[in-house]
Amino acid sequence: MNKTPTLNIRTPEGVVFSQQLAGPMTRFLAWSIDLSLLIGFMILLNILLAFLSWVSAEIAQALGLLMYFAFSIGYGIFTEWRWRGQTLGKRLLHLRVVDVHGLRLKIGQVVIRNLLRPVDMLPGPYLVGGLACVLSNRCQRLGDLAANTVVVRIPNGIEPNLDQLASDKYNSMRAHPHLEARLRQRVSPIEASTALQAIIRRDLLEPRARVELFEGLANHFKEKVRFPGEVADGITDEQYVRNVVDCLFRPGRKPPGSTREALDKTRLESFPAEIGTPAPGKTYESS
Repeated sequence: MNKTPTLNIRTPEGVVFSQQLAGPMTRFLAWSIDLSLLIGFMILLNILLAFLSWVSAEIAQALGLLMYFAFSIGYGIFTEWRWRGQTLGKRLLHLRVVDVHGLRLKIGQVVIRNLLRPVDMLPGPYLVGGLACVLSNRCQRLGDLAANTVVVRIPNGIEPNLDQLASDKYNSMRAHPHLEARLRQRVSPIEASTALQAIIRRDLLEPRARVELFEGLANHFKEKVRFPGEVADGITDEQYVRNVVDCLFRPGRKPPGSTREALDKTRLESFPAEIGTPAPGKTYESS
């Protein structure tokens, strides 16, 4: 069977974003961790309801069913929305739910994929959902197909080297904090990590490919948020992308000359950095 191991997204500017997809077995293991939490919750709930059953067995039974539904469905909705596509199981196994087009998850997508989870679990532990993952080129269960989402891998142990962002240079985007905040809101994690990887691996590119890559990236981010003309005046496309990445991974950074302690406190929790692998067909390669 011809399965696609990566999610490839091509922008109108011709820039390709790539992210490795999670397989059925890895997703099942993540679900198993979440299931253990549900079982632990139900054990605790049954202990509490045992005392309530002395007063009214019917009320205790009804409350138990209501709490089970609320936790089993609400847990996935709350954690995937709060942690940007991750439950505890996905977080431990470095997985994340993303929009199939690389866009930021919407609350409607999170709700749909979790409401359809009971259907995927029929007739046994994820038999329908597992079969759908095996047959889907993007390893999507029915909930993913309905919500237009996929689950991707976050490579282990990769920490972006923010010192390569030329932090000693002035970032003209910092003069427009409202537009800077809008940029962080509109750029997806896949787009941000691809731009960061382009900066880190720029010296591995041929000169012409380097110019073309950063031209495409710069045009792509300019369409996301339109900064005043003076922001891009006198700087190259590569420096423009540097400034974008600096804003994404260092929100609230102080001007040059301030203490570095403020930068060290800025971690990737402020913007998830799923470091993607370069897409097939590009001139740069993973080391």
